[in-house]
Amino acid sequence: MSQKIRWGVLGGGGDSLIGVLHRVAASMFDAYALTGAVFNPDYEQNKAFAQEIGIPLDRIYPDFDAMVEAELALPVDQRIQVFSVLTPNFLHYPMAKKLMESGFHVICEKPMTMTHAEALDLQKIQADKGVLFALTHTYTGYPMIRQMKAMIAQGAIGSLQKVDAQYYQGWINPIIHDPDQRSTTWRLNPDKSGISCCMGDIGVHAYQMLEYVTGQKIESVLADLNHLYDDNQMDIDGTVLLRLGRHVKGVLRASQIATAEENNFSLAIYGREGALKWEQENPNYLTLLKDGQPAQTLKPGHGYNTAFSLDGTKLPPGHPEGIFDAMGNIYKGMAKAVRGQEYTEGEFPSMEDGVRGMKFIETAVASHAEGNVWKKL
Repeated sequence: MSQKIRWGVLGGGGDSLIGVLHRVAASMFDAYALTGAVFNPDYEQNKAFAQEIGIPLDRIYPDFDAMVEAELALPVDQRIQVFSVLTPNFLHYPMAKKLMESGFHVICEKPMTMTHAEALDLQKIQADKGVLFALTHTYTGYPMIRQMKAMIAQGAIGSLQKVDAQYYQGWINPIIHDPDQRSTTWRLNPDKSGISCCMGDIGVHAYQMLEYVTGQKIESVLADLNHLYDDNQMDIDGTVLLRLGRHVKGVLRASQIATAEENNFSLAIYGREGALKWEQENPNYLTLLKDGQPAQTLKPGHGYNTAFSLDGTKLPPGHPEGIFDAMGNIYKGMAKAVRGQEYTEGEFPSMEDGVRGMKFIETAVASHAEGNVWKKL
């Protein structure tokens, strides 16, 4: 087996859910070795967390700049190859920029940047430096999402007519009604989160997923967003009408004040000959609908699935796979690319996904601000 890829982590310390998710995902296929990190901006907490999870302290650094400088001073065959950026939104761009300019590959949490202009700058740097970049739209790693993508490409439901994405959470509802509480979350701070909370955090997942599974680009949007309180600067709910073409339209609904919802993300894609439906809270079931026929339920691991779906399936049929497995598939695809191995387009979301995601966020916010008008992407 090839030597493990030397992997560095920025952020994700303590009780961070996203940190656990990335560490487990990176370990799944024995492709990565956690080599160095800055888990926390407090150096003592950073070292304490490294000791807690059993990572040697010799490459646990006091801050990001010190880490890059020290790693660049090492011989190429010893320095970290891939960094994961798991920090709050406002740090994604400066960290990814410096890493790519220094020749490191990057795996980044979404949204990729704070602005579309920053995203375009990262795209240019990637082209100039020839480094790899993966954006962790985690849900693209689910086997049945990959099955949906392949079936649509193969014409299983015919030409597209209608798309529908819903992403409902309720976690902000207990916070938003108390001005003191809502000032404590960085998600509602535009200086740290960007111009959008709901669309920037979860709406962009739905947007990227629609383009991912259909293979089509959303051409224009009309957004109606909700801040709930006049003194709240960030959208926490919204509905966006979509046009993918003259005769292909749809809707994207996202909310973080859908009371008591957990992670209710669902897709429905309707074509002339049938439809495909999927729910993130039941990710191992893909429903195929046809006129005049009973609904069919497809599940991962069976021979009737595509090679792309089966490559992302780790267990025999009947053994549930979940969010850790989905993220693991993204890390697996990135590992193939780093090693120069052949990989399938779509194994990990790309720089292009990030650029288009930032354009969507800015366009949706502008559509709402200008009086709920159609805006081209």
